[in-house]
Amino acid sequence: MFKDSFDKICWLLLIVLIISASTLIYKDSNVADSKRTTASNKSLDRELANRARMELIAKLYAPVEVLHKEGNNPTALLKLDELIRKYPAEAHGHILQGEILINMGAFDEAVSSYVAGVKLNGDYVDAKSPLSRRVEIQRLVDEGLKTISKRASSSPDNSSLAVSRQKINYLKSRLAGGCE
Repeated sequence: MFKDSFDKICWLLLIVLIISASTLIYKDSNVADSKRTTASNKSLDRELANRARMELIAKLYAPVEVLHKEGNNPTALLKLDELIRKYPAEAHGHILQGEILINMGAFDEAVSSYVAGVKLNGDYVDAKSPLSRRVEIQRLVDEGLKTISKRASSSPDNSSLAVSRQKINYLKSRLAGGCE
């Protein structure tokens, strides 16, 4: 078996090759495990961030919700205006403002609020999102298309109707899956 130096070198190289291959296989399995762990950690982090965001939204806007349910809409709008100025990148305030304005009969302003909210966060038109207000927005779009058609027939030169129609069409496209 180990007759001359060539045989000894071949056997030594074979042993080194086997050790190297098993080391590489062991490291690759650890890397694959860590990738799986990293992917599950990202999913967990995303879920925790969503829950924390939902709790923050509920905490921030709870006084407005209470005022709205009590029927004190002007005070709710004032409080909401303060929150929107304090958190300008948060879409929930705009969506809530749209809901209150619809209840008060201010349709065009409500559409503007919904558009502002959806532009800030598209989760409000996503049916799978916990923030989804898809049904309300769909109802708003359906009602808006009817209302604007009636109003446009009575005053075709009204430029504010064109702006309202554009905003409703924006919401309609977002409901259909379009993006900005």
